[in-house]
Order: sequence, then structure tokens, then C-alpha cells
Amino acid sequence: MITMQRILFPVDLTENSEKLVQYVKTMAGKFDAEVHVLFVVRIFQYFTDIYVAPPSISIFENELVEGARRKMDEFVLSNFSGLPRCRGEVVLGDPSDAIINYIGEHAIDLVIMGTHGRKGLDRVLFGSVAERVVKTSKVPVLVANPFHVKQGA
Repeated sequence: MITMQRILFPVDLTENSEKLVQYVKTMAGKFDAEVHVLFVVRIFQYFTDIYVAPPSISIFENELVEGARRKMDEFVLSNFSGLPRCRGEVVLGDPSDAIINYIGEHAIDLVIMGTHGRKGLDRVLFGSVAERVVKTSKVPVLVANPFHVKQGA
């Protein structure tokens, strides 16, 4: 029998993430799994080619991480307060790389994540974090488009 002891739920901390919470809670309940909610603050290292003093970038990234931690605490409290084993994490990095690293570092068994369903130029410019995670993850990844999920699931 397959067991899922740890579920990773990468989020963007918007209402889109909230639309997928019921799926995460359902899977966590079925498997009595611990839920890891992860938000990745994008690094701004690529701006170093434009002259911006490195301390300025570092200060800005630290402020983003602190703000994200506050928002993560609110998100977990409002969406997972009834779940006894849930933890929120905020990390700095490239989203897809950070998610893949987190999977390995925390022995994650299943990833549940949303996709924005971008197309065309938007997809070329922003890429698809979900697609990269699906292609490189060593564990199953359940991907849902938050604009098409059934509410009240």
C-alpha cells in the first residue's frame, strides 16, 4: 500500500492558493499526512547586471522574506488551523528549484500545487513553475488549475 506521510503544498499566497486548500486537506485526512506549506520568495540576483548595490538587493530580499513569513502565518492559521500537523515555510530562491530541493530535504511523498495556466508570451516570459516541478520531481505531483477547481470540494 502506498503511504503519503508528508504532503508539500507550494503556494503563491493569493486567493488562487486558497482555492486548492480543500484538496490538500482531503488528501492529508485520507493519509493522516503532515502538510508543508511552502512559499518561495524569488531571488533578485539577476538584477546585479544592472548596477544596484548588492546591499540594497539583500535588504529588499530580507524585507520580502519577513513580509512573506507574516502572510504565511496568516494563511496557515486561516486555512489549516484544524490540521494538527501543518507547517508553513518561506524560503528564498528560484521557485521550481526551491520546491524540488524542499522535496528531497524533507522527504516529501506528494506535491499538490496550482498552475496559473499561462499561455503565449506570458508563459515564455514567466515560464511554468508547475511544469518544471512535474518534469523534475521524483515524487507524484498533483496539479490543478485554481480557475477551474470545483469550490466546496
